[in-house]
Amino acid sequence: MGKWFSEYRVFWQEFRQTFHTTGAVLPSGRRLSRALARQVGRDERPRRILEVGPGTGAVTAEIIPRLGPEDRLDLVELNERFAEILRQRLNEDEKWQRVANRVRVMQLPVEQLPLSEKYECIVSGLPLNNFSCEFVQQVLDHFHSLASEGCTLSFFEYVAIRNFKAMVSSRDERKRLQGIDQILRQELARWEFQRKIVLANVPPAWVHHLRFAAPLPCSDEYPVVQPAVC
Repeated sequence: MGKWFSEYRVFWQEFRQTFHTTGAVLPSGRRLSRALARQVGRDERPRRILEVGPGTGAVTAEIIPRLGPEDRLDLVELNERFAEILRQRLNEDEKWQRVANRVRVMQLPVEQLPLSEKYECIVSGLPLNNFSCEFVQQVLDHFHSLASEGCTLSFFEYVAIRNFKAMVSSRDERKRLQGIDQILRQELARWEFQRKIVLANVPPAWVHHLRFAAPLPCSDEYPVVQPAVC
């Protein structure tokens, strides 16, 4: 209980100090974390997995049990305090210790991750709705460059968050949110194969699963693919 409270306290402190890159008041809930980790361990071949913005490791804790014996996991975390918590968990948490020799914690912006690194699975916790349109596009382009053929990308966004923000925002902020909405709609229309709504999270969230393979025809609308409720 003390350890749980300590991590939540750190998350809250970092949210207050670095809202732009933290984006959430609390770590992802258990059901949201499970939904984000869903594509890890879907086959038996060795895979390289990348988690971007793991925070204090809520989603990481769901990824680790899904790792195969030859899988490798890279955790890219910009926040210094979060990165230190991740390293501490690898040293002290019994479940994490079992895979510690196959897990790397890298404290750097994801856009600086070398393109020589290629992954079969990417899980992102980045608060895309906090960023500029240009940076959102840059991050998505970098994900494509890091992806091997057939790589999956899983990320989430809170339900109706852009619509809610637009109602209480300035004209420039609404323009930014509309631009992000357009970028994500195009990306999802082209690559998304599954999405789920996680109602048992605060706040409720959509989880999107994309696969970077042969592109689908572009559309201005979200495809309705395998809807589900977690």
